[in-house]
Amino acid sequence: MTAVIDVHGLVKTFGDKRVVDDLSLRVGKGQIYGFLGPNGSGKTTTLRMLCGLLTPDAGSGTCLGFDIRRDSAEIKRRTGYMTQKFSLYEDLTIRENLDFVGRVYGLGRLRGRVDAALDRLGLAGRQKQLAGQLSGGWKQRLALAACILHEPDLLLLDEPTAGVDPKARRDFWDQIHTLAGDGLTVLVSTHYMDEAERCHEILYIAYGRLIARGTIAEVIATHDLATWSVEGPGLHLLSAELQKLPGVDTVAAFGSVLHVCGRDAELLEKSIAPYRARADLHWQRTSPSLEDIFIQLMAGLDNNGAPRKRATDESARP
Repeated sequence: MTAVIDVHGLVKTFGDKRVVDDLSLRVGKGQIYGFLGPNGSGKTTTLRMLCGLLTPDAGSGTCLGFDIRRDSAEIKRRTGYMTQKFSLYEDLTIRENLDFVGRVYGLGRLRGRVDAALDRLGLAGRQKQLAGQLSGGWKQRLALAACILHEPDLLLLDEPTAGVDPKARRDFWDQIHTLAGDGLTVLVSTHYMDEAERCHEILYIAYGRLIARGTIAEVIATHDLATWSVEGPGLHLLSAELQKLPGVDTVAAFGSVLHVCGRDAELLEKSIAPYRARADLHWQRTSPSLEDIFIQLMAGLDNNGAPRKRATDESARP
């Protein structure tokens, strides 16, 4: 697969904080990559280094075939970057905003390009409406139209659907898959697990380090996590009890169900056996969700991003 992004050992430090720490990525053409991680994990900083807005302190590589250090101007011309915050002019209409963006890029055939973008994103009927009067979902469409106006080869989206209703999010993702089908490569940061599951591959970053990557199935299979679900009364109290048991790595509530996970399946099953005997609780062995995996990954790291020392739990074995 042709590598659109191929970078190695990226480092970025602000003051005494290393925000990105020895990060390497290889991203293929025409694929959608979900970039996940907690707040402050370095996702936005990484996106900005990839598109030439920030220069890494260390590391090297290429984006769209151009050197990320020497050729940042060329990378910017071929990349669409959608920021977390709506950054177009709210006192201009939809069409006026796109005209302005096109002139900044010095685009030819501007009227035709704007017409095509308006049609593609379903904005033609609203093109005379002020951007400031749009809802979050329509602002999102306008921002995406501005990003693809210059026909980029790479699209970087930084939490683009934050605060947007579920239908607008689904419509947005339909557009992203259509763009990827046309050969556009997309790297999107998100906190939503359902959005991560719409990506061809996911990249999980924590404390500036890449700690998991692959398809959903690959990531779940790689982290051999025994998982049980339990339903019944008093789950908030049960959760506190279960978290103290040997072999229980994480307990997470999903509505009226708890997911109880552990890396040692035998020890986990032994620990929960007395609770499985309770008539008021319904237990079932299940597959871990992507969220279960990520909760477990974060629980396994200390405040500096290093793996926590795991107790052997040998004392709990028969």
